[in-house]
Amino acid sequence: MHRREFCHYVAGGLAGLSLGSGILWAKEQDFKLRYILASCMYGKISLAEIVPEVKKTGAQHIDIWPMMHGNQREQMEEMGHDKFVALLKEHGVKLGILTHYDLGPFGLQKEMELAGKLGGAMLICGGQGPTGLKGAELKAAVKEFTEKMKPHIAAAEKNNLVIGIENHGNNLIDSPDSMKWLVELAPSPHIGIALAPYHLPQDTKLLAKLIEDLGKRLVHFYAWQHGKGCQKKLPKEEELLQMPGRGKLDFRPILAALKKIGYNGWTEIFMHPVPRGIPILPGADEVTAEINQARKYLEKLLVKGNSK
Repeated sequence: MHRREFCHYVAGGLAGLSLGSGILWAKEQDFKLRYILASCMYGKISLAEIVPEVKKTGAQHIDIWPMMHGNQREQMEEMGHDKFVALLKEHGVKLGILTHYDLGPFGLQKEMELAGKLGGAMLICGGQGPTGLKGAELKAAVKEFTEKMKPHIAAAEKNNLVIGIENHGNNLIDSPDSMKWLVELAPSPHIGIALAPYHLPQDTKLLAKLIEDLGKRLVHFYAWQHGKGCQKKLPKEEELLQMPGRGKLDFRPILAALKKIGYNGWTEIFMHPVPRGIPILPGADEVTAEINQARKYLEKLLVKGNSK
């Protein structure tokens, strides 16, 4: 290992170095997940109350959501960017992501400069376009999408950002084929897939294979399963089946696939409440405890996987 590679490895905190087609893992370190906290998990609770919770969930970064799922992006404007940065600094937290389904993939540029200025690394949205396509028609539509995205990808590169396209249901980029074509037809490292298992068949083999196929173009991972869904009001215990460790989805093959590709992006423990815009549980402390319960489940699986 050259000195420059070693310094980059240590400074970046990566679990391994890419060498050709494989991953060289440091013997003294096991694969670990890097967590980020979604502000919308707390509904419209104030940033002043949410930011102190970030480190309690094992995260260093926060993902800021706007209306309707939360309103923390709007809160940023109300308090002012300088006060927002001061709040983060006070609690040793960094901005990681600005999520903007409201703006869509072609409306992100106005947020890119701000994200870059505040130290953010990613913007996430859905891959909007015609739905229900397959085969050649789907590939052609994805190609058209990637052409339209070129100026936005260039703007992301200029601001040292990555655009994460979530495989949101009823979008153009919502199937394994569409995701694989997106990363093939848009080879820039400044765009990739924000993978949400919730929106895919709950088939661990399919999900693990998709992760391996996406490889380094997997830029974000939602630890989120379908459970009984999030479109209609359910008893809270059933709604919480979206969380890792509560529903039926076995995350072991998924974590093994993440380890195999050397994934070092963020993992976001996630679910949606019904209605949108409320905390997943009544108080901030309860939300944090629920996230930590899911994190404990994931960490337990990692320990078992690493001990094999």
